Amino acid sequence: MALHFIGFRGDEYVRAVRVFGPPDFIHRGWDRWAKMEVMPGDVAIFARGTFEDEPSVFSV
Repeated sequence: MALHFIGFRGDEYVRAVRVFGPPDFIHRGWDRWAKMEVMPGDVAIFARGTFEDEPSVFSV
């Protein structure tokens, strides 16, 4: 099981680390590459949006 942080910038990252601990993976945004890396059983924490959102067609 891995912890993914998606779309965090600035202070919200520090707060998320305090709550969830340090991430195993950091994704700058929700794109198709990030979605492919989140495996069943992993935990994905989003700064904005949800796993159900359509990934961006552009890599961030």
